[in-house]
Amino acid sequence: MLNKIPVIIDCDPGLDDIIGLLMACSSNRLDVRAVTVVAGNQTVEKVGENALRFLELIGMDIPVSLGFSKPLVRELVIGSDIHGENGICNIELPKTNKTISSLHAIDLMKKIVEESEKKITLIPTGPLTNIAMFILRYPELKDKIEKISLMGGGINGGNRTKAAEFNIYVDPEAADIVFKSGIPITMCGLDVTKRAYLLREDIYRIKDIENNISRFMMGIIGKLPKFKDKNGNIYCPLHDPVAVYAVSNPDMIHTKALHVDIELKGEFTRGATVANMGSRFNKKTNADVAFGINREDFVENIIKSIVNS
Repeated sequence: MLNKIPVIIDCDPGLDDIIGLLMACSSNRLDVRAVTVVAGNQTVEKVGENALRFLELIGMDIPVSLGFSKPLVRELVIGSDIHGENGICNIELPKTNKTISSLHAIDLMKKIVEESEKKITLIPTGPLTNIAMFILRYPELKDKIEKISLMGGGINGGNRTKAAEFNIYVDPEAADIVFKSGIPITMCGLDVTKRAYLLREDIYRIKDIENNISRFMMGIIGKLPKFKDKNGNIYCPLHDPVAVYAVSNPDMIHTKALHVDIELKGEFTRGATVANMGSRFNKKTNADVAFGINREDFVENIIKSIVNS
């Protein structure tokens, strides 16, 4: 496909970020211009090294740039309880001779956006600190952003707390800036990502591919949280790849236009994404919130990514 969508992946790899990176880089619909990283699942230095090494593993020559090492106003909360001390549960990636870009993440974003003939789509799968600071620092470039497809939030509850999803919880002030920016947003929160899961038979299919990437991915999948449904079937939700899939396969995602506010002051609700679900509040919509996904096609995309890498 010649008419690829130019994208920048802003991430904090991160177990499921790695799967999202693979999907983006192997897609014949996306042109990944850069990978920028932000503190979230681990420190910015650790997730930057993970991104750099993983791109080397899959043979992609894409610039990687470090972004902000802490949220805009709060202390950094990292996801080491899920992602371990190196960000990918101590799974070792091969070392690389490639180096991190000398440009800060938001300056690399600026360079790519300014030089692109087409509008750039931003795909953040971590806290929104980099994206918010890009908007604040370079407001004149907002019109050159096609949209933001983000993994974050949850209209019906959270995973870091009962109210808040991790990415928004880490830097709610940044999320508030992004949702108020006027840039078109597709919000891929827990409402849809909980429907984007691997079943046991899907995991066996990945295992049976038997190439270097499938073996690495089996290690990643092995560390991801698993759950059981009411019938005892094991399933493994994949959150971050949904934001990538929503750009490459938008017709496979069901969204609803809503107004989303970010809770900044609540003692128990910090980082909650509060949506206007009814018509009586009459607020202008600011996000297409995803609620449904073609799970089977999503899984096929993941498997195809592994086969083709």
